[in-house]
Amino acid sequence: MTDTKGNESSGQDTNITRFPEAAGKIIESIELIAEPGYYGIDVNFTGNTAMVFSVEPFVVALPYLGDWTTGERKILKQWKPVRSVSLKT
Repeated sequence: MTDTKGNESSGQDTNITRFPEAAGKIIESIELIAEPGYYGIDVNFTGNTAMVFSVEPFVVALPYLGDWTTGERKILKQWKPVRSVSLKT
């Protein structure tokens, strides 16, 4: 099971996930994979086990209309964030 703890930081959600199943295992190698269509991190342990992290590129746009006439930003209107769509489910 994973232990998840959420915190608020700088107005953004942060998330910490721990993997107690990996505690005490001996790391044999760590691989970073960057191929067209796949990004991942493999932490390979002795005993032919591994923690595999599939990583997706992700984009968030935070649109707003701003007035800069005073030299300082004044937000006139904000819209909901626009997020990229995950290709994996």
